[in-house]
Amino acid sequence: MRINLTSVFVDDQLKALAFYTDVLGFVEKSKVAIGDDWWLTVVSPEDPEGTELLLEPDGHPAVKPYKEALVADGIPATAFTVDDVSAEFERLRGLGVHFTQEPVLMDKVTVAVLDDTCGNLIQIMHTE
Repeated sequence: MRINLTSVFVDDQLKALAFYTDVLGFVEKSKVAIGDDWWLTVVSPEDPEGTELLLEPDGHPAVKPYKEALVADGIPATAFTVDDVSAEFERLRGLGVHFTQEPVLMDKVTVAVLDDTCGNLIQIMHTE
């Protein structure tokens, strides 16, 4: 068994697509119209056939309170692995990305937390 799709709820799919591709560096994989929304996925350019991230609309009534509670408590919705958290932090900060947590070493893992502009906190991490 392996994971081939995961999702993050976003408040605006097209804004999320721009952030996740233009800023974070993912590439668009699927974009299929479904009513007023899209089946919209991105993947890592390093693994285009790998795990897809669904940029899922947050229209369900349970989603917004869930997202707001996670953000209020500083809990990331998901985490992405990078080669060097400090370098990625500097690159993203240079692009205007807001971080709620600067890089910090926790045992053998360095993490930082950013705001994805679509209602979520996202953790970036690497293992020492």
